[in-house]
Amino acid sequence: MVINSLIFKHKMIDIIKYPLITDKATRLLENNQYSFIVDSKSNKSAIKMAIEYLFNVEVIKINTSNLPRKKKRIGKYLGWKPQYKKAIVTLSENDTINLFAEN
Repeated sequence: MVINSLIFKHKMIDIIKYPLITDKATRLLENNQYSFIVDSKSNKSAIKMAIEYLFNVEVIKINTSNLPRKKKRIGKYLGWKPQYKKAIVTLSENDTINLFAEN
């Protein structure tokens, strides 16, 4: 039982990779919406459980999108950026996530 709960917690941490900080993402913070890069194989219910477990908040809605891969050129070499999945998470009105650490 204890081993299963440790595996469950470890998988929850692996679903959420990192928060996405862009101009649009900072504008969405006013509406209590947060953007995250998530595992491309995860679904909305797994993302919801991971956010609620990691940040101790109540999730109302989740929008996900698989973004297309993009070309990247370094000198004469042409390659591809990795493809990723973005999740926009809407929280309840009284919950917040502190993405910027204050020193």
